[in-house]
Amino acid sequence: MEWIADHLSILMFLVLTFIMFVGYPVAFVLGGVALGFGLLGIFFDVFRPAQFGSLIPRIWGQAVQNQVLIAVPMFVFMGTILERAGIADELLKALQILTRRIPGGLAMSVTIMGTIMAATTGIVGASVIMLTLIALPTMLERGYSKELSVGTIASAGTLGILIPPSIMLVIMGDLMTISVGTLFTAAIVPGLVMAGIYVVYIGILAFFRPDLAPPMSAHEGPQSTGELLRLVLRSFLPPAFLIFVVLGSIFGGFATPTEAGGAGCAGALLLAWWNKRLSMKMLTEVIEGSALTNALVFFIIFGATLFSFVFRALGGDDLVAEMLKAAGINSGWEILIFVMALVFVMGFFFDWLEICLIVLPIFAPILKTIDFTPHIAANKDFMLWFVVLIAVNLQSAFLTPPFGFALFYMKSTVPPSVNMGHIYRGIIPFVILQVMALVCAMIWPEIILSVPRYFGYLD
Repeated sequence: MEWIADHLSILMFLVLTFIMFVGYPVAFVLGGVALGFGLLGIFFDVFRPAQFGSLIPRIWGQAVQNQVLIAVPMFVFMGTILERAGIADELLKALQILTRRIPGGLAMSVTIMGTIMAATTGIVGASVIMLTLIALPTMLERGYSKELSVGTIASAGTLGILIPPSIMLVIMGDLMTISVGTLFTAAIVPGLVMAGIYVVYIGILAFFRPDLAPPMSAHEGPQSTGELLRLVLRSFLPPAFLIFVVLGSIFGGFATPTEAGGAGCAGALLLAWWNKRLSMKMLTEVIEGSALTNALVFFIIFGATLFSFVFRALGGDDLVAEMLKAAGINSGWEILIFVMALVFVMGFFFDWLEICLIVLPIFAPILKTIDFTPHIAANKDFMLWFVVLIAVNLQSAFLTPPFGFALFYMKSTVPPSVNMGHIYRGIIPFVILQVMALVCAMIWPEIILSVPRYFGYLD
């Protein structure tokens, strides 16, 4: 009985993992397990009943009254509007024309479009579904390999979770008390590096295996410079306008992420009106879909707040530190690599939000006490580097089977000729590329820290 009392926090984590595998809703599981083990803690006299009294104020202060989290509904609404506004159709058409002479140009166009849309929406589900509906029929029609097609679309769609404005970065910034603007600047280069790695891989593969990615005829599309210029302007100006409104206002110091999210919503509505897609029916559907998505996100935040509070009250932090030492994991680098491996494996089974809200509160305090200089010039920058490393790592959670959400989004929209076998085989090279990008960011921390330092966020 004494052993159980001393190890309640570990049992709590194991019970949470088991019930998640059973398939119960995550929000209910997080809160329910926390309350259940709080009662067990009272029974074993390691948790005081009065501590339950601080749970509601904690939820209220950390989530309900949190001004930073207002940005989440804003970005969800903005992304949903853009999904319905038809901006991506013209963009893909222009990119195809611009890359028609390059091996694998169509797949590269999809990656570039995913990168641009990531900088305007920040919602993976919307990006993956939109890219699948728009790009997959065209790629299959042009004779592209099914595996390469679905792998390219899935990986490009998941860039929205890393490239700002990312909902994940907003939540991680609030969780780790790091400025969202600082996180946004830190994630730009890693996101672009990952997109660049995808493009290079596609180019090399198409060069050596042209049968997997047949080139587009040079006679298709506009033939004159004037027509091409008009197509490019018509396609690139709307997303460029929105990127300028959202990210430009944040990096320029004119607006907080929350205010920029509101401006982005107004810009998205303006673009929908410009494309003649804005109607009361469309607006009603967008509001309803955004409300459901936000309710899901905030319910999980409430449950995770309860879980982390009870876990730490039961001595979870100290127990994890002791277990790492007992396993011979003592140095900062050993712990960091262990956490990255743990997050990657958890990505096979859990959503990014669950991993963030479970892993970060447990391991961040332990790593924060370790000196990582001279690898990082100033140890005060470690937490920013660590959080963005987690963000890069978590992108793979959307692609890794059996529970990769991007794979399920895609399966719901692909034609019957594309099965889960094609999707699983298609994402394997891109998951390997994501791991390569993570390793690069660990070896060269300036990939993450250079832009925030340039903008003065780390002074």
